[in-house]
Amino acid sequence: MTKARLFRLSVVLGSIFMILLIIVYWDNVGTAHFYLHTTFSRPHGVLPTVAKDGGQDSMSDVDEFLEKLLSSDLKRDVGLGQKTEPPAPHASARPVAGNLEENVRGYDWSTRDAGAILDQEQLQAERRRTLRELCANSSFAFPTKERSFDDIPNYELNHLIVDDRHGVIYCYVPKVACTNWKRVMIVLSESLMDQGVPYADPLDIPREHVHNTSTHFTFNKFWRRYGKFSRHLMKIKLKKYTKFLFVRDPFVRLISAFRSKFELENEEFYRRFAIPMLKLYSNHTSLPTSVSDAFEAGLRVSFSDFIQYLLDPRTEKLAPFNEHWRQVYRLCHPCQIEYDFVGKLETLDEDAAHLLQLLKVEHLLRFPPSYRNRTASSWEDDWFAKIPVAWRRQLYKLYEADFVLFGYPKPESLLQN
Repeated sequence: MTKARLFRLSVVLGSIFMILLIIVYWDNVGTAHFYLHTTFSRPHGVLPTVAKDGGQDSMSDVDEFLEKLLSSDLKRDVGLGQKTEPPAPHASARPVAGNLEENVRGYDWSTRDAGAILDQEQLQAERRRTLRELCANSSFAFPTKERSFDDIPNYELNHLIVDDRHGVIYCYVPKVACTNWKRVMIVLSESLMDQGVPYADPLDIPREHVHNTSTHFTFNKFWRRYGKFSRHLMKIKLKKYTKFLFVRDPFVRLISAFRSKFELENEEFYRRFAIPMLKLYSNHTSLPTSVSDAFEAGLRVSFSDFIQYLLDPRTEKLAPFNEHWRQVYRLCHPCQIEYDFVGKLETLDEDAAHLLQLLKVEHLLRFPPSYRNRTASSWEDDWFAKIPVAWRRQLYKLYEADFVLFGYPKPESLLQN
């Protein structure tokens, strides 16, 4: 019995050794440490896996080995970062003109009153406690709440961006400052170069590179690189790394999504979403093929069309909601992942400053300033004025989990007759 167990353990350790050699070869690391690069320029094959008859003891040996390996690597990377600490960054440069959405919005470069900073530690403890209690409350139910992390398909983990250099995982939520947080993650992970030098200022990174999926190392890419070890690695990182997300009032987020995707000329969203909406809900039969021609002809999706699309049961039978209006609990899985930091767009400046301090990277960069004309919660009454109350109530039920989980009050004034 002892010989058989020793044999199984030797097979496991031999497989691990081969994996390390393959990683060293593929990623051109040069030394056999477990630093997980974020560049996907080279194809990766299927890695060796543990034999099925290895048993629970063998898998626990794998977990312990990987955990020690990953932990020692993270400490080494942090130590190296401290030895070569760069000088304090200069003030962020203003974004280069050329992107319509950022030009329309503009940036708020005004200074903040230091006396207005909230008690961040207490605030974060309250937000985390709210999530824990609601996830444990059996009387509060919503789709996917009861499943485990292992039950989440890989394709639903594509919003979890990993920075192995600093031990950070960020779940990005579109329309919640995600462009600038992605820029921050690029700077921290050094995953994007400018003439051979990593970007040091988030606002220097062009928007088209920020949203290029190949720029970021996300959980859904683990399988391609680490095969059946991917879930074990994910769990180790979730245990050891600092995990954060930023959220926003769900209805205001919908307004913001509508403004940026349908009030501005966006060819992709016009063809994928606006044309079907105009045909289904505005009774248009013949529509221009380009968004510029449609706008010139006065053919635009109304906010009412958009709400009908969200409430239409046929919509998600065809495909899941687009990420810009998909619920946060479906993007970030807050009942399966215990987040260390929950930021809100409504307190973005204070939350961002506090988070960078917690991550001990405030000396490396500044979070970019807020937009001047960010969609505000005070606009809700105007935007929903022409939306029937019955639709508003249906819409609230659709996004109720996000309201409750993240502590946003029920918009009673919108839901009353």
